Amino acid sequence: MNPDPTPAAPGKNLLVARLLDQAAEVIRANAERLGDLDRAIGDGDHGVNLMRGFTAIEEARASIEGLPLGPALEAMGKVLVMKVGGASGPLYGSLLMAMGRAAIRDRSASLRVMLEEGVAAVKKRGRSEPGEKTMLDVLVPVQLAWEQAGKDGLAKGDAIERLERAADEGLESTRPLLATKGRASFLRERSIGHLDPGACSTSLLVHAACDAFAETQP
Repeated sequence: MNPDPTPAAPGKNLLVARLLDQAAEVIRANAERLGDLDRAIGDGDHGVNLMRGFTAIEEARASIEGLPLGPALEAMGKVLVMKVGGASGPLYGSLLMAMGRAAIRDRSASLRVMLEEGVAAVKKRGRSEPGEKTMLDVLVPVQLAWEQAGKDGLAKGDAIERLERAADEGLESTRPLLATKGRASFLRERSIGHLDPGACSTSLLVHAACDAFAETQP
């Protein structure tokens, strides 16, 4: 499925506009929760950092919301790299920029291809793999769920439901894991029993993207 729609109105791409709205809203609503999760196994600034990044994206809205999906994702990724501190900015920025560039190279690129390239960029940037208590424990299950949904020929609603379930299950899978990356790795066994804050924000953003996709795609 090609997720790049025709703009709904002059100067506005409906999917991009809804992605901007949904992402900023979900981060704003959950910033305190993300901070609490990060205080348990990190330095507590994950929610604040993401709020800073998505506020900056909102401030750049006029220059982003009229773009095709690929350039819009690339632009959002660049903002996050510049505005979000810690590891989150480079990782989320790498994800969005790689997804965007896949679509820029080929306007007919499917979401499957965009996800593949985005996940590969996060793995490379973070030098990590699933099972290390990171955002990849959500991203990889979501990527595989979308790929399988395509193979199974699921209708849009069923495919989206599968993605959301994969995100939820991926997040919960981080609870029993031993952190081996980032500040949480310093806690070793004490990191076990806590949800990973990066996985949580990833799950929230997957849900936000699914909502935007469901609202705007035929």
